Amino acid sequence: MAATLELQALEGQLQLAGEVFPPVVLCPTELTSVDEAVAWVAQHQSAIETLLSGAGAILLRGFALQDAHDFDAFSGAFGYPGFTYQESLSNAVRINYTERVFTANEAPPEVEIYLHHEMAQTPLSPDKLFFYCQSAAQTGGATPICRSDCLYRALLRADPALADQFETLGLKYTTRMPAEDDHESGQGRSWRSTLSVDSKPEAEAKLASLGYGWVWSENDALHATTPVLPAVKQLNNGKKVFYNQLVAAYMGWPGVRENPGLALKFGDDSDIPVAALELIASLCEEFTFDIPWQDGDVALIDNKMTMHGRRPYSGDRKRQVLVALA
Repeated sequence: MAATLELQALEGQLQLAGEVFPPVVLCPTELTSVDEAVAWVAQHQSAIETLLSGAGAILLRGFALQDAHDFDAFSGAFGYPGFTYQESLSNAVRINYTERVFTANEAPPEVEIYLHHEMAQTPLSPDKLFFYCQSAAQTGGATPICRSDCLYRALLRADPALADQFETLGLKYTTRMPAEDDHESGQGRSWRSTLSVDSKPEAEAKLASLGYGWVWSENDALHATTPVLPAVKQLNNGKKVFYNQLVAAYMGWPGVRENPGLALKFGDDSDIPVAALELIASLCEEFTFDIPWQDGDVALIDNKMTMHGRRPYSGDRKRQVLVALA
């Protein structure tokens, strides 16, 4: 008999394409330890993955996780190959707790991190994301999530020609990497850390192997431009998604809202109209839900289907959300 999941309604849940977004899976009351939670994953993984395939994100609530090591064991129980911070090309500054687990972002509390697919602005991106709320913020700090399949269908309805441009031409991103980590920025990871190198020649060799172009600027900062990356993807579940970092780059990267061409181009190096970027940002609102974190919550997100971000937060209680990529 197939394992069943206990689901809970959550205030404000959306109904998108016939699916609750996000579904909330409750921990059975008889589970009181991390070892039992790990065993529960093995018994229910097939049901969880079926739910995830339809919804794009799941909130797992009430499991007995107390710290990064518990979260490491719980996320590792799914058996997905790991995607470490060190091997990623993420431009966020993070702190590792275990090889698998690290902080979501070290940007200051008042900085909003806008909707994005994790590392979609790089040639290497994870398939799944696990977020663990070790400590919820006193005020704010929700993680907004947005269904990109619904967003793409909305873009097709609003501007079919623009949707075709994104799908046909793809995108190029230009990011600025400082010489040293900048903890005041949501995109402040240094080129040494991002590329796992110690010198400019090593950095250039790594970029060349990945198909990037680059320019060095003042203070040894590196401006790196990607090869053409997809803006739209067809998933194995049949859904077509708007898979990119356009919203985060336009809304949140320094100077880009004033001059989008600094960081964003179509794959043929032509400019993306500001009106197009504004349209996409506004369309997201209909398909976005803010996860109201409680201590111990875990969110499992299909990174190809669902974007995420971070709302600003405040208060004496430190927000601590950890992540594991797969």
